[in-house]
Formats: sequence, C-alpha cells, structure tokens
Amino acid sequence: MRPVTSWLPHLPFLPALAVLLLAPRAHAQSDARPAPLAFADFSWLPGNAGANEKPLSFGPFTGEFRLDTAYHYSFNRPRDDTLSGSSEVFRHGEVQVTQLGIGGDFLYKNVMGRLMTQFGMYSQTTPRNDASPIRGQWGLDNAYRYVSEAYGGYHFDALRGINLQAGIFMSYIGLWSYYNADNWTYQPSYVSSNTPWFFNGVRAQIFVSDTLKIEPWLVNGWQSYGRFNDGQGVGGQVLWRPTGWLSVVGNQYYGSDTLGNPGRTRVHTDDSVMVKYHDAPGGFVSKAAASLTLDAGCEFGGGVDCGSQYFLGFMAYHRAWFLQDRLALTVGGGAITNPGRYLVLLPPINGTTAASGTPYFTANPGDRYRAWDFQVAADVIPQPFITFRVELNHRAANVPYFSGRGGVTPPGGNQGAPGSLVDGWSPDLVKTETRLTGALMVKI
Repeated sequence: MRPVTSWLPHLPFLPALAVLLLAPRAHAQSDARPAPLAFADFSWLPGNAGANEKPLSFGPFTGEFRLDTAYHYSFNRPRDDTLSGSSEVFRHGEVQVTQLGIGGDFLYKNVMGRLMTQFGMYSQTTPRNDASPIRGQWGLDNAYRYVSEAYGGYHFDALRGINLQAGIFMSYIGLWSYYNADNWTYQPSYVSSNTPWFFNGVRAQIFVSDTLKIEPWLVNGWQSYGRFNDGQGVGGQVLWRPTGWLSVVGNQYYGSDTLGNPGRTRVHTDDSVMVKYHDAPGGFVSKAAASLTLDAGCEFGGGVDCGSQYFLGFMAYHRAWFLQDRLALTVGGGAITNPGRYLVLLPPINGTTAASGTPYFTANPGDRYRAWDFQVAADVIPQPFITFRVELNHRAANVPYFSGRGGVTPPGGNQGAPGSLVDGWSPDLVKTETRLTGALMVKI
C-alpha cells in the first residue's frame, strides 16, 4: 500500500475534479458575453502584448506566427561569442534567430488544442537547461526540442468555464512571457529568467468569475520534460483582474527537483501586481503602467535546510507608451540572492549543461550567489504585429559569472565530457556585464 504522503500532493486537484464531474454536458459557448478575464483591453500587461486582430483565423483554427531575431553586443567582447547567465540572450556580435514559432489554437465543439514551435536558438538553449532527460531513456530533450507548447483539452460549461488541459504549457512564473515580443523588455530580471517558462503535465483552468481564475497544476517537475525523482510537482496560479487597470497574480509550487536526491523538496512562491495608472489614447503619453514581482522559496531535506538553501528576489518595471502606443519606453530591473545556486543558470563552460554541471562554477550547498541588474528598453511599434526594440542591460554578481574577454570555450572547441576540466585552461568569468540589444519581433 502506498503511504499517505505519496498522494497528498495531488489533493489540490480534487476540487477541480469534483466540479468537472458535476458539470453539465458541454455545449457551444455563446458569443454574447465576453470571455472571462477579457472584459477590458489587457494588452498593456507583460505577457499579453500584440494585436487584438487575428488575421490568421480560419474557422475553428486561429493561427499564430512568431519571429524573434536579435543582435546582442556585450562590452566584455568574449572571443568565442558565447554569453552566459541568460535564458533569452546567447551570442555576442551576431544576428541570431531566437525563435521561429508557427502554430495556433484549435477550438471545435469544446475540444481545444494549441501548438507552437521553437525553431532557432531556443531549440538548443531551453532543453540544455533541463537535467531530467538523463534519468532514463528515449531522449526527452530531443523529443521536445522544437516544441514550446503542445497541449489538448476540453472546455466544460461550469461556472464561467473550466478548461482541462494536458501537455506542455506556459507557466508564466516570474511574470514575463517566454516569448520576448510579449514583454516590456527583451532581457527580464533574474526572478523571471531563472524560473520556469513551461511545465509538462496537466492543468485545470477554473474561471470562477469574469475577474478570477484558479489554475491547479500536476506536472513532471520544475521546467522539466521528465521527472527528477519519483514524484510529480504540484502547484497552481490564482489570477485576479477586478478592473481594466489592475492585475494580481500568484504562482505557488511544491516538488522534488534535485536530480538523484529524492529526499530534497523545493517550495516556491511568485507573486506580482501590475497597475495601469494612466490611459489617454489621444495624448502624447497614451499609457503608463508599472509592475512589481516578489519571489521566495527554499529547499529542505536531502542534506540542506531553508536557512542555508533559499531563493529571494524581486523585479520592478515602469513602462510608458507614446503617440497612440506607437512608441514605448521601459525602465526597471531587480535582484536575487540564492545560496546553493539551485536556480542559477550554469554558464556553458566547455559545453556544460544542467545535467553535467561543471567544477568551474559549482552549485553546492553553501555556495553563495547574489546578483542584480537593470534594463532600459525603447520600442518602435508601427503596427501591433511588429516591434523594433533597442535595449541596454547591465548585470552584476558577487562572484565571477558572466562571459569575459577570454570566453568560456577551450582553444579548439569543447574537450572531453561536457563541463569537464581542461588541462592548462580555465574560463574567463567576470562579475559584470553590459550589453546592447537590437531586436525585430513579429507576432501575427
């Protein structure tokens, strides 16, 4: 018989299951009433940018096309053109396609599905940050490499609607979207860049009212294609939008996400508030808004405790739109402290991955890590379908972390096993990085 504690993490799904079982038989939803959380124009929110017009709609299918191309220049000028410490920015001095996304949403007789590809840099960098595929066989990183979203589901006409979905879906922990075109900046601060972009699992989107959504999750792990140990992760989101100028969202997570250490447990809370305090479509300043995100978490068991293995961080941004939203300016940044470095992105030293680790930059209990950053981003938006962005970033850490002039690649290329020591060589890591970004982002 399984111990009681093995099924306790699944309890958050029981209320959702009860509602689904008691729901009336689904039928076509009326168009007379706006969808929940869509009673106002929320395109000002980070993660919701883009046009309300959907030109790629054909019957039950609403198509979506994304192209994110960027040029990044680091004033550290690494010799190998490799940048470290970001889940959005990867190469110096080159034009690179961060993501080519083709897909869309299907909805027919309450049956739904969504697909979005991730060709380009994301197809290499996102799987690299997941250690779970080395546990077992069948190459999960390659199986999902070119897919950012892939899920199906069913809509139940209970309350203001319930969607039961399974597959790979966006998590939005850290407020910013995985897709840079949706965000106020290209490079988000650490509490967004270092926390999950996606989950692989099951979720129930319960729209309690026009202003409130409760969304429990049962997932394989913390941004992972598979499980790190024997149990699933659980969590959820509560999203409240009482008016068109205020949005409050909270994300909570519980799981075992240290590969090979089933006794270690992770808890995390991520909470944001966004306020639009100015809205004058005909004025020089057409909109103005601000956001604040606070994160806290820790790990305990398996040789660590919350007093020494924890994560604390924040990020805050202000954005103003001008001339009927054709121009925009964003300023902001944030900071984190993460003893144990369990949420620090490993520099790609000699081919290091999340699974391999590296002695050049350890992530052991007690290893200190503190970092801060700020961004200034200027956008030109001639149409809601395209954004031209120029951005300045400055990032700093208490330990050498960012790619310096010497780079992070041994002479002649990677040598030996990923992340391993190379005789007579060491990476050039520095404590600060300043870089410029120019990006062209299309979302149709």
